Amino acid sequence: MANYYISDLHIGHENILRFDNRPFADLNEMHNAIVTRWNSVVTGNDTVYILGDFIWDKQSMWPFFVQPLAGQKVLIRGNHDPKQFTREVRRLFHDVCDYKEINDDNRHVILSHYPMPFHHYSFLESCWILYGHVHGTREYNLLCEARKIVKASCTEKGHARGNFINVGCMMPWMDYTPRTLEEIIAGDLKSADWNRV
Repeated sequence: MANYYISDLHIGHENILRFDNRPFADLNEMHNAIVTRWNSVVTGNDTVYILGDFIWDKQSMWPFFVQPLAGQKVLIRGNHDPKQFTREVRRLFHDVCDYKEINDDNRHVILSHYPMPFHHYSFLESCWILYGHVHGTREYNLLCEARKIVKASCTEKGHARGNFINVGCMMPWMDYTPRTLEEIIAGDLKSADWNRV
């Protein structure tokens, strides 16, 4: 039983293919790739935390997109997710909320669609803040710049550690696949966008 994380799938959103320069010919190819990659790692006993902007379609289509995906699904709402769900759609999820804090293998994990570089737990080395929303935009580059500064200045206890990571599906360490916290941390370190700014 494992926890997985991913954000900004934008299933059904035609313009996202160009906006993110996604490597899919069309929405059908993207959807099929997401289902295949998701189910290649997630089992029925796992939990996937979806950090917003999940499906860009009317709620009557949500079961078609959600039901093939393995595991328990927790949706942390983003700006493109409905504020209210029909009873049928709500039953597809273990939980739906705007923000969540969990424990994942003795790590405090803060889950939000929106980036939060600073939080009252962000001074703890064992705290990780996962977010989406900014894709690979100018705002993401600004966050990388801020992260570099925070990491360089966290030499004492009681200061933010800079442990905030974008889990948007388009990020190289995500590759349109839900990832464990260990995989996200390792992929982020390897990519180190925040270290190249």
